[in-house]
Amino acid sequence: MQRSFDNIDPVSLKADIERWGRELGFQQTGVSDVDLATAEKRLSDWLEASFDGEMHYMRRHGSKRTRPGELVPGTIRVISARMDYFPADAIDAEGLLDHDSLAYVSRYALGRDYHKVLRGRLKALATKIEATVGEFGYRVFVDSAPVLEKPIAEKAGLGWIGKHTNLINKDAGSWFFLGELYTDLPLPVDAPASGHCGTCRACIDVCPTDAIVAPYLLDARRCISYLTIELKGSIPVEFRSAMGNRIYGCDDCQIVCPWNKFAEPTAEGDFAPRHGLDSASLIELFEWDEATWLARTEGSAIRRIGYERWLRNIAVALGNAAPTLDVIKALRGRANDESELVVEHVHWSLEKQGEQIDV
Repeated sequence: MQRSFDNIDPVSLKADIERWGRELGFQQTGVSDVDLATAEKRLSDWLEASFDGEMHYMRRHGSKRTRPGELVPGTIRVISARMDYFPADAIDAEGLLDHDSLAYVSRYALGRDYHKVLRGRLKALATKIEATVGEFGYRVFVDSAPVLEKPIAEKAGLGWIGKHTNLINKDAGSWFFLGELYTDLPLPVDAPASGHCGTCRACIDVCPTDAIVAPYLLDARRCISYLTIELKGSIPVEFRSAMGNRIYGCDDCQIVCPWNKFAEPTAEGDFAPRHGLDSASLIELFEWDEATWLARTEGSAIRRIGYERWLRNIAVALGNAAPTLDVIKALRGRANDESELVVEHVHWSLEKQGEQIDV
């Protein structure tokens, strides 16, 4: 049943929401309608090309992903919010890629799991709204349901989708998380953001695996973030050398984006690096047993890939490291691991290091 909000001033409420959002740690909030027809066509074409790889969840739920009112009946607006995450004290991201003995973890995953942080803040925002308008319909999303968060944020004026398919804000770059409140509140909508990539193709040219197959078009099957996080099985041999020391995600396209010169380090303590993951050695991480891994990834987004894939990814990175006795020793230590997946990648790395082993 559609609620009546005749007693509220939508313009004043929207201003309050923006203020509350800032108080809760969001750098920006915006409001969009629920017409995602253009994004729906783009998603359909992307899926038709099989660019989703093993991310079968992108095909589930029918049109609920592109039609918010079907996912949450009664939804007429989406409040989109962004929160900066680039850690102030982390080792230089670009420089880290030049140290092949160290592990590169995507900057977003160095601290506490962002899902938990943003979800809590968005629920707090909804509580503030409810205290003002009374009961209203809403549902919180943080990269955890069939939601087209980037097209929604673009419509809400938070930024534009760049050629690397990440959202870019002209005043803040792209190092930020997104979260949404689906709601039945008749709020004024913001003007959509316009694009400012121009003729720049830095992100396209820097991609180690040529995953950005055309401007604004990503073949996830080639993307290192997909290969190290989403892919459950064997990493295709053709991409292993290009992975370098990246063991969880990849930030290259963001590192080179000129708009990120405007990015500000986060003030959120939750996103500060944990357990030295911004500069840990590959060998050290490869030697973690499962109990240690579980303890040190507690409350982290990294936990989702599981211990086996963690070892798989590091094994590849060690194969790409400069040959040393310590690297060979670390790899040989897992050459007979109980996981066939790990063993396969260890053997590849040993062969790349010039070692001959009995398979």
